[in-house]
Parts: sequence; structure tokens; C-alpha cells
Amino acid sequence: MKVVAFNGSARKKGNTTMLLEAVLQPLAEAGAETELVELAGTNPKGCKACYVCFKEKDGTCAVKDDIINECIAKMVQADAIILGSPTYFADVSSEMKALIDRCGMVSRANGDLYRRKLGASVVAARRAGAIHAFDSMNHFFLIGQMIVVGSSYWNIGHGREKGDVSGDEEGMKTMRQLGENMAWLLTKLHGA
Repeated sequence: MKVVAFNGSARKKGNTTMLLEAVLQPLAEAGAETELVELAGTNPKGCKACYVCFKEKDGTCAVKDDIINECIAKMVQADAIILGSPTYFADVSSEMKALIDRCGMVSRANGDLYRRKLGASVVAARRAGAIHAFDSMNHFFLIGQMIVVGSSYWNIGHGREKGDVSGDEEGMKTMRQLGENMAWLLTKLHGA
């Protein structure tokens, strides 16, 4: 079982990282190989709408000078994909949007590369706007024919300053439950 999480925050090791690590912990405890990819500082570019991915059908994006093709390869190899983003103006970060658009286009151009993999989204929010960001990431999973895993509440953690989400008891419990649910489902699907 292999799980890859992508942190769309522009800040490394912040609230979004903490939430994703809380999801990954029970997965690792259940024996899954886990990886957290920080998009901060990688400057992923948005989709150019060149449609080369539809022409070439080689499982890669035509834009080769950033991290996105590496992310696509990690998604293809994974059994489960977790997307995490802070809430910026009631939506995902530009880094996460670039990842969604380009990985999504390449997937669709190549017969839905992530079809039937598990997916879950995680949002760090100061106060509001999180549900729209949560929906944006879940739409990536749903259009890709993926199976969205839920938790005991929406996968949202609240905090403003770096590290504040650790004080959101319900948010952290929700993340752990999400990891446990994903581990349970992966075990059922893969017979481990």
C-alpha cells in the first residue's frame, strides 16, 4: 500500500503539513508506505491548455521545467492520493490549483490514470472559506473516477499562525480518523 500526500501550501512545515502528517501517521502504523511532497518553493506553473498531453498520450505534461511530472509519476504509483491546501481567498492555493489542473489534464488525456485510487482532501483555514477549497480538491478526485474517503467531520483544521492547528482538537481528531478510514479501506481493497 502506497500513499502520497501533496502539500499545496506556499509555506513548508506549517499548518497544512501538520494536518497531512496527522492523516499519514495511522496509515504508516497500518503498514502503508507514505510520502509527503511539499510544493512550497517549487513554483509549479498552471496549465497552458496546449493539449500536447492529449496528442502524445505518454502520461506526462509538456511543461518539463517544474515538479508536476514528478507529481504525476508519484500519483500513478500510489494506491491513495491526499491533497492538502490552506484556504486562500476561499479556495486552494495557486500551487494546489496548478497541481490539480495539470495532473488532472494528463490523467484525462491518458484514460484516467488515477481511476479507482483512493483520494482525500485536507484544508487548513484561519476561519472561513475552507468548504470551497475542500470541494475544489474533491472535484479533482471525482472527475478522475477516484474513491473519496471521508472522516468523522469535514477534513478541516483551524489555525492562523504556524502550528496553531495542533490546538484544534476536533480538527486533529478528524485527520487521524481520516487516516484510519483510508488505512482500513486500503487493507480491504488490497487484502493486506
